[in-house]
Amino acid sequence: MRCPYCGHPEDRVVDSREAQDGQATRRRRECAGCARRFTTYERLEDVLPQVVKKDGRREPFDRAKIVEGVATACQKRPVSAEQVQALVSAVEREVQELGEREIRTTVIGEAVMRRLRELDEVAYVRFASVYRAFRDVGEFMTELAGLAKKADGGPEGR
Repeated sequence: MRCPYCGHPEDRVVDSREAQDGQATRRRRECAGCARRFTTYERLEDVLPQVVKKDGRREPFDRAKIVEGVATACQKRPVSAEQVQALVSAVEREVQELGEREIRTTVIGEAVMRRLRELDEVAYVRFASVYRAFRDVGEFMTELAGLAKKADGGPEGR
């Protein structure tokens, strides 16, 4: 590791500890050249699949896009930023565990909706209305009726 201050190539690790809920290792280092200290973080390199869009285009998996969509759906709802991050982390883990080189946006969208439905039903409906691109009010009402049955303990709620 090169020192960010003097560029010297050697250092020693002064302290190591777990960071970011065990997803990274934080290391305090001391430069062998100038003796200044700096911090590095090590994390496992994620191997995430290419995302296949509805029109067939492929692009790299982008966590930020999912965070943005979920955060937008959760605006003015009692959902914390930590809950949004946890939801997106769970979706990202699920995608990684599939072990596929390519994954369709529908798989990601359904995983987000499944978790949003448990977290906040209003946010779920907001996300679903954009994600599923309801063609008319009838489709939207059908989705709401399904939620109402679940809330009333109907067949979908069992």
